[in-house]
Amino acid sequence: MNIEVLHISDCPNTDEAARRLGAALTALGHGGTAVRMRLMESAKDTVGTAFAGSPTITFNGTDIFPDRAPAQELACRVYRTPLGLAGVPSIDQIKDALTSSGI
Repeated sequence: MNIEVLHISDCPNTDEAARRLGAALTALGHGGTAVRMRLMESAKDTVGTAFAGSPTITFNGTDIFPDRAPAQELACRVYRTPLGLAGVPSIDQIKDALTSSGI
């Protein structure tokens, strides 16, 4: 199982995405799962990844929120949440997406 958070250095949502991902993994019984934080420093770094803006959470190389096409521009991402648009999905959304991805 390979879980990554693809992010850019100045994204204000990276830490919160990692925290929520950890909480979701714990709630699903996978609290000890390693999560790789992968910094995207240039458009070249995004090639061959599922990066769709920062932060992008991937499971085995696939974006768990596939509503956006992969991007080469280093920009922040916006998610649709129950409370409106936000820079990071809710813990419940992450849990659902991980479950749908096969975790």
